[in-house]
Amino acid sequence: MRADLVQAEGYESFFSCTRTSDKGRTGYSGVATFCRVKSAFSSNEVALPVSAEEGFTGVLKILPVFGSRKTEYPSIVEGLEDFSTDELLNIDGEGRCVVTDHDHFVLFNVYGPRAVRDDRERIEFKLKFFNILQKRWESLLAQGRRIFVVGDLNIAPSAIDRCDAGPDFEKNEFRTWFRSLLVRNGGSFFDVFREKHPERRDAYTCWATNSGAEEFNYGSRIDHILCAGPCLHKEENGGHSLVACHVEVCDILKQFQRWKPGNTPRHKDIKAKNAKLEGSDHVPVYMCLVEIPNIQQHNTPSLSTRYCRQVSGCQQTLVSMFPRRQPAEEINLSGGPSSVSDESIVVKRCSQLTKRPLDECSPPSSNFIQKDVFSTLVNCSEGSHKESSLESPCSKNGRAKTSPSVVCKKRTRESQSSQLSLKSFFQKKVAVHGDSSNFSATEKHTEADISIPDCGPHETLTEGGEHDSAEERESKPSASTQEDSSQPSEKEKNNVAVVEWQRIQKLMHTSIPLCKGHNESCVSRVVKKSGPNSGRRFYVCARAEGPASNPEANCGFFKWATAKSKK
Repeated sequence: MRADLVQAEGYESFFSCTRTSDKGRTGYSGVATFCRVKSAFSSNEVALPVSAEEGFTGVLKILPVFGSRKTEYPSIVEGLEDFSTDELLNIDGEGRCVVTDHDHFVLFNVYGPRAVRDDRERIEFKLKFFNILQKRWESLLAQGRRIFVVGDLNIAPSAIDRCDAGPDFEKNEFRTWFRSLLVRNGGSFFDVFREKHPERRDAYTCWATNSGAEEFNYGSRIDHILCAGPCLHKEENGGHSLVACHVEVCDILKQFQRWKPGNTPRHKDIKAKNAKLEGSDHVPVYMCLVEIPNIQQHNTPSLSTRYCRQVSGCQQTLVSMFPRRQPAEEINLSGGPSSVSDESIVVKRCSQLTKRPLDECSPPSSNFIQKDVFSTLVNCSEGSHKESSLESPCSKNGRAKTSPSVVCKKRTRESQSSQLSLKSFFQKKVAVHGDSSNFSATEKHTEADISIPDCGPHETLTEGGEHDSAEERESKPSASTQEDSSQPSEKEKNNVAVVEWQRIQKLMHTSIPLCKGHNESCVSRVVKKSGPNSGRRFYVCARAEGPASNPEANCGFFKWATAKSKK
């Protein structure tokens, strides 16, 4: 993330990033809390936290160096004595929580783990994650603290919060745990959104990313705001609670949904069939608090990103002031920044190829860039043979060694928008053209690839490394003449390419099945989940996922692209 986003103007930010190196988890998760304040120092604003910490087990606060393996440590959270340091580090190591203390309340910014049905390891991790988190909440509530919990908990608690909830939906162990937290079920927390909108349906915050489910609002409500603890009023009469006294409004910001009314339906937009919508697959949930008084003056906590060296920058060293000079061999001849002239580069390469001193090679001709092909022109300093189509530096006895110098191949299209034809991938890659003073080649060579056999004074090197005498060359027709006569015209090439593409498209079209519900071409998908079907291709209905009662939605068609092999 860019520094100007990490440390946004007018905000103090607090991050927790993943610390684990487990496969598939590196860089996967992280949370951030942005606190909008007028001043980060000597401020009495309640939005500026008085303290902040990564994770919720307390182990990162005690063991700042991740990876330490102390067996005993002074626990700051009651009830966690039964867990080892490794277990607690594992819970806090995925960057799933930032805790900020705002004096009047403690704010937990949480990203709950995701666990699919058959992944027992992640299910156990998720159970342990929420078990330890609940112990931290209970510890704070026992101290009389107020708690707000915000974030993606990856749990849709009730059937009303899920588009396709079945009869056993609410029996899931995580949904049962979530509902046990709520005041209506004897717990300590309010589900703030449901307290304000108890009967609202189709109130979803997340949609499947690969099925276009946003088009029919076919999602789930897994992003939550919870709160627990007494209100700030001194009165002891009934009717007081955090929600009733201090929450003015709580709602879902549907205007940030990626799918907008009026967008072209997924199945009618060819480009959208296999493309993903830009932006987040979640929408924000917000809450406005009122009657929260100011607190004593304090400064921003040390966890603030303003103190992060990667953001604020660090002092440069003397070594960084003297970058290593780019070698002449690596300098781009196509016009990139260079402190060495092109002539000296070519002369130096000439010397390297022929193993001769620089003073025995003359500088090249200035006209060494032709059209889209970069070629070097090397003149002999003491003699040359004009019969050779590939001219190279000459030795002192007048003998010509025919070898291409450093030749860069740059095959470009006539225009960036034109498409290469299939035939262009099967054409001869080497086309040699030459005259008495220069050479050019369309084959990319490196210095290691070039072999330079010795040629006699009246011999030239031909394809295959064989030597031809002058008499033999006179009896042979020119290679370039033969190629020019047999080369098809540009119009013929284009016609062949068009026919070839039409044939391929027809073949592809006939091999794609039609879905049963709409009789429309399906889209192909590949199984990415590990298992016996990993890597297999299949076809599904191209329409967006939606309720079964909607005939415009996905019909549920599925077909494997190929039969599963016996092996």
